[in-house]
Amino acid sequence: MRIGVYLAHPRPGSFNHAVFTAVVEELRDRGCHVLAHDLYAEGFAPALTADETETVQSAAPARDAQVELHRSEVATLDAMVMVHPNWWGMPPAVLTGWVQRVLAPGVAYKLGTADGEPAGLLKAGRALVLNTSDTPADREESEFGDPLQRIWAACVLPYVGVADVRRTVFRTVTDSTDEMRASWLRQARQQAAALLV
Repeated sequence: MRIGVYLAHPRPGSFNHAVFTAVVEELRDRGCHVLAHDLYAEGFAPALTADETETVQSAAPARDAQVELHRSEVATLDAMVMVHPNWWGMPPAVLTGWVQRVLAPGVAYKLGTADGEPAGLLKAGRALVLNTSDTPADREESEFGDPLQRIWAACVLPYVGVADVRRTVFRTVTDSTDEMRASWLRQARQQAAALLV
């Protein structure tokens, strides 16, 4: 299996980095071809350009070689893993920009008309989203309605053809113990391995 693993956290040594490393190791140990991307470390430019704003017509080849590389890779994946914190109910800007620039029309979806239903083009049948958060689960749900669940499982991934969207949140990170973090890393490995079944 070809699996893309994407990390969006700017601070080396963060728990998100530990989750990313654990997932990549687990998948490689299980014989997967893993395309691992630390978007901040790679300097992925998140700002959508004017010529990348088409929604109906297929995107022209990207002028940015890094964007074009990601587009060509994502089209070949069997599954995807996103690792990122919950910041203001959103993924970090670098990952939002990656979605907007890489999951482009003609690459990740096809839209016949502006008001039509999209046809997802990605062959990746499943995705795993691993989030960290400092908001307790009950508050996240009651006050905010879990916006990250809606972003990934309703707005983004089904639009591009990924029907099986799994998500786990590790919380609350700031006051977590070493034992909790070790348990979360084991859970991240198990979730990644489950993508292969």
